[in-house]
Amino acid sequence: MNFFHFTILALVLVFVVLGLRSKKQAWKYARWTLISLAAVVVLSPFAWLLAAIFKDRSVLNEYVFFPPLGKWGETMNLNNFRDLFQGRPSLRGTVFFWDYFLNSTVYATVTTTVQILFSSMAGFALAKYEFRGKTALTLFMLGSMMIPGVLLLAPLYKMVVDLGLVDSLAGLILPSMVSAYGIFLFRQACMSVPNEMIDAARLDGCSEFGIYFRVVMPLVRPMAAAFCLVAFLAHWNGFFAPNIFLHSQDKLTLPVVLNLYLSEYRRNQGVFLAGTALAMIPPAALFLALQKEFISGLTSGAVKG
Repeated sequence: MNFFHFTILALVLVFVVLGLRSKKQAWKYARWTLISLAAVVVLSPFAWLLAAIFKDRSVLNEYVFFPPLGKWGETMNLNNFRDLFQGRPSLRGTVFFWDYFLNSTVYATVTTTVQILFSSMAGFALAKYEFRGKTALTLFMLGSMMIPGVLLLAPLYKMVVDLGLVDSLAGLILPSMVSAYGIFLFRQACMSVPNEMIDAARLDGCSEFGIYFRVVMPLVRPMAAAFCLVAFLAHWNGFFAPNIFLHSQDKLTLPVVLNLYLSEYRRNQGVFLAGTALAMIPPAALFLALQKEFISGLTSGAVKG
């Protein structure tokens, strides 16, 4: 028997002992034990990653997690980060890892911001305005969601080339300025805004843009936060479009570069893992900042009343 078997046996014995004394305490213990085991399973890959980025390449596969404390001096160091932050020569000069990080940050942030603005405005118009062709436009928008994005890469690339924006972040951002999925989400959220509030704002002399910014957007903020997180993750982790539209080394984004690191650091995967760990920080920070609004946006409309 190994450590795992002894641990399971000890947990079962504790449950049996508590069950003989009080069934309520036993089931409470079982519930917290299962939650703790689930947390351990979920957090184990992150613990392994944290250990791997600091382990020396010679002992990367020798220990599952952290080596014994007595060997930290010879097995734990910052060599992976030193190799990661070294400049790499390119046709346009030396490129550093932070250049790729900045490219991804600009691309994901600008695209997400523009998508929220345009998608929310379109969703508000479809929800609260009556105009000719509204039904056909809504059906077209919903139907476009059924087309895989990969099928549109070729015509989008041709359009970007014709506009002279190939190999630039602007050419990467332009085709993603509006999201049909975002329009649908904001349309559904704006339909829950009472028409009486909009009419009262008009009577008070508020303009249509004023109604949009001061009345509608504050009420649909949970949905906006949820879409912000989903859109940011989609563009931060985007690979196909940046890999096709961007050609210069200094314009690449993190997913493309990390994919190149898989082969470049095949014998020193700690460098690739260090870059992966740093790439996880912005999405994690955004989720923690929008956690409350994100959960509220996902559960909005789940309860009547």
